[in-house]
This record gives sequence, structure tokens and C-alpha cells, in this order.
Amino acid sequence: MIAKVIEMERFVEQTLLYDFYGELLTEHQRAVYEDVVLNDYSYTEVADEYRISRQGVHDLIKRCNRTLEEYEGKLHLVEKFLSIKEKVERIHVLAKGHPEIEQISNEILEEL
Repeated sequence: MIAKVIEMERFVEQTLLYDFYGELLTEHQRAVYEDVVLNDYSYTEVADEYRISRQGVHDLIKRCNRTLEEYEGKLHLVEKFLSIKEKVERIHVLAKGHPEIEQISNEILEEL
């Protein structure tokens, strides 16, 4: 059970990093990364598709993860996003009974 939670947290982290910084990867890196991480294809399936070795796919995914984490380490966009989202959620909870504030906080949360 704990392993599933950790795996899910890692997936969410990878998805957020990719959402913010994926466009900074090469087209080939994006395609392979999306197939493995987002589409849950096996390394073997992706290796066959792109005519590279399974080890090559593994290395590329590790390299992409490292690159995305480096971008976050420098820019902190995911960290800022999560902080803003948390604060707006708190505002939303505190705004119960104040329809205008609730409406605005709902709009912000939808945009995030």
C-alpha cells in the first residue's frame, strides 16, 4: 500500500514537472517521455517504436527527469504553483458564507 502511494506521488510530481517544463525538452525527449511516463508504455514497447534499445529509453527517461528537476531547482515554478493553489484553497474554505469571495476563489482554482 505504501509503495502505491509513493509511486502515485512520484507520478504526480513527474506530471507537474512535465506540465511546467516539458516544452524545454527536445521533440524526441518529449515523445519518449510522454509514452513512458504519461501513457504508461513499457520501455520495450517504446524502444521498439523509436528503434532504440531498452537501456536507451531508460537512460533518456532518467536524463529527462534530471533535467526537469534541474529546471525546477532554478525556477521553482511548481513550488510556487502549489503554494498559490494551497493558499487559494484556504481562502475558499474561509470564505464560506461570502458568496463573492467564494466565487472569485472558485474561478482562481479553476484557472490553476
